[in-house]
Amino acid sequence: MNKNLIFLKLGGSLITNKDQASTLRPDVLSRLAKEIARALQADPQLSVLVGHGSGSFGHVEAKKHGTRNGFTPHTNDTNQPDYWKGFAQVYRQAHKLHTLVMDELHSAGILAISFPPSASVESSDHQITNWSTSNIVHALQAGLVPVIFGDVVFDRKIGGTIESTEELFSYLCTRLKPGRILIAGVEDGVWLDYPANTKLCTQISSANIEEVLPSLQGSRSTDVTGGMDTKVREMLALAHSSPGLQIIIYNGTQAGSTLAVMLGEQRGTTIC
Repeated sequence: MNKNLIFLKLGGSLITNKDQASTLRPDVLSRLAKEIARALQADPQLSVLVGHGSGSFGHVEAKKHGTRNGFTPHTNDTNQPDYWKGFAQVYRQAHKLHTLVMDELHSAGILAISFPPSASVESSDHQITNWSTSNIVHALQAGLVPVIFGDVVFDRKIGGTIESTEELFSYLCTRLKPGRILIAGVEDGVWLDYPANTKLCTQISSANIEEVLPSLQGSRSTDVTGGMDTKVREMLALAHSSPGLQIIIYNGTQAGSTLAVMLGEQRGTTIC
């Protein structure tokens, strides 16, 4: 495990307005980029791989076209041309947001390099089966910041689908072995009394997951890859398979929170 390597997710609900199609939160994205840059300057030993959600860019189109579900490529389904048209439109929207994120990271002085999953990831029935990570490793070793994002991918069994940032992190985690995964969203963490939001769960593990599960919800906005429920389940499974890995879900809307968490401060909910 590389304790100096961080996977950082900028949630789609954080950097976009998920209730309004294709709407960026430019001030939030700019602040986050600057905080990442400050953290890297403050601790030269840190390495970071950034991932971001598609928010109101990709998810709205994906729901419209059913892209996450895929289809059976070897049938005579007359909707196949419409499926691929939708697939391409989701691709376009996801990459439109990705370009905005990359521009903001570079404006903050971050040496960011894009690794679009649609160009290199292959899956089978939603499960990632092939992804060469050698260039991502080279980028990290060179002191660069690889950037991935929720994106369309080709799938051997269902034609095509969407892989979320968490699913991409899960695949990369077993190969790159980061010390921490930081998930920045719009909630303070995982609430035990959602939507009242008065009781924050500061730690989730196999010891208390049964207590937490009833309070987990999906997303309040359009999200084809699931909300908090899916996120927690995926991250807990990942923590089980990667002993020593620390996963933190925290509120990225608070100024300075990403800087503080990257530099080791405990906030939000820790999954271990």
